[in-house]
Amino acid sequence: MSRSARSSLLMVAFLLTLALVLAGCGGGGEKKDEEKKEEETGKEKEKAEKGGGSPGQIGVQGSSTVLPISQAAAEAFNQQNPDVKISVAGGGTGDGFEAFCSGDTQIADASRPINDEEQQACQDSGVEFIELPIALDALAVVVNPQNNFANDVTVEELRTLWEPDAEGRITRWNQVRSEWPDQQVNLYGPGTQSGTFDYFTEKVVGKAKESRSDYQASEDDNVLVQGVAGDPNALGYFGLSYFEQNQNQLKDLPVDGVSPSTEAAQSGEYPLSRPLFIYVSTQALEQNPSVEEFVAFYLENANQFVEQVQYVPLPEQALQEARERFQNRTTGTAPEDATKGEKGKEKKEETKK
Repeated sequence: MSRSARSSLLMVAFLLTLALVLAGCGGGGEKKDEEKKEEETGKEKEKAEKGGGSPGQIGVQGSSTVLPISQAAAEAFNQQNPDVKISVAGGGTGDGFEAFCSGDTQIADASRPINDEEQQACQDSGVEFIELPIALDALAVVVNPQNNFANDVTVEELRTLWEPDAEGRITRWNQVRSEWPDQQVNLYGPGTQSGTFDYFTEKVVGKAKESRSDYQASEDDNVLVQGVAGDPNALGYFGLSYFEQNQNQLKDLPVDGVSPSTEAAQSGEYPLSRPLFIYVSTQALEQNPSVEEFVAFYLENANQFVEQVQYVPLPEQALQEARERFQNRTTGTAPEDATKGEKGKEKKEETKK
């Protein structure tokens, strides 16, 4: 065979081999694409199942303020349904929404409405929710019982104490009110993941999460109670129920001349009153019958649990609307409905006219 013929045969063999290799690579690529799609589908399925939770298991996490209400509801439900395992944890409203929007829990406890960033996180994860107001609360501003000079405070004075510009600068009682003594003031308040922190800063400072940072912070209200109770120079804030449970260790300050109470919170007269919520995953309601049964039980007996832990019951009209939101699977957020009693209903009807 001539040299040129051998060269031609070798070239043909090379081209055939190359074609087979390329074909093999192409097939492998298609296979990898298919495997990738299957893997992504598997992850989505796993996430969906995770969001719904296992039948007979319910995860609740979030606000330390709402925590006692959900614990009371879980304990009462378990008396009738001992086979259902309900995990109720605190950690703060922010952490609760993070777990909820990630599909790690089925219910979020919240002491403020869900914010835009959290709504987007839920949307990105495919978590649809129903917002359910379950109680009212008032924030108590408290001092140590040994404090014999501070008997009330204004929202403006609280702003002077807590605004970011006060950090390292407003450190003495007489800087807040001139007739108060020239003594150090030590501040106690919720951590930045707390819905109580968000609410207080928005209401007092004027913008959520804007606050001085040089204070004793904790997501656990019981820690704050003990801090103020043990410090004669202390001033702090947290949910009213924690004050009422520890009145012998604390002294509350009326705000703008109004003391926190059930009546003042329901009427809106007390400046630091707010609704409390639970958020429920619609995915969990569809996939986990235990969640639907528990939430229905929670709403039906909400006032009983709220009064049991010394919170403020919702106006009946607002509670009934929460039940209807749940029954009708009304998704999204409408926090303005939370405090709507008969007066609010009349006002809304007048607005429509």
